[in-house]
Amino acid sequence: MVGKDGLIVDEKTWAIRYIIVNTSNWWLGHKVVISPEWIDDVDWPESKLSIDLTRQAIKDSPPYEADAPLSREQEAGIHAHYGRTGYWPREAKHSPVPARL
Repeated sequence: MVGKDGLIVDEKTWAIRYIIVNTSNWWLGHKVVISPEWIDDVDWPESKLSIDLTRQAIKDSPPYEADAPLSREQEAGIHAHYGRTGYWPREAKHSPVPARL
């Protein structure tokens, strides 16, 4: 996965996996990642997202380090922190079956 310009994109599927959120405007914070699946609403004129997570949960989230690729273990930790299930079990169920000759 590649992180660029506030997004982390899966290079194989081009799915947007995470939005990189800089929490430093709330407190002396750090960057964290939020799944687009967790967004309830987008207010474009105000540049705001509504997410069913508390500020404290986001503040306590594992920091995102742009220097290294996000591993599945880190993703699992992020999802567990927020009490959410990962996307990968769903995708495994729907992965295409190779054609047999």
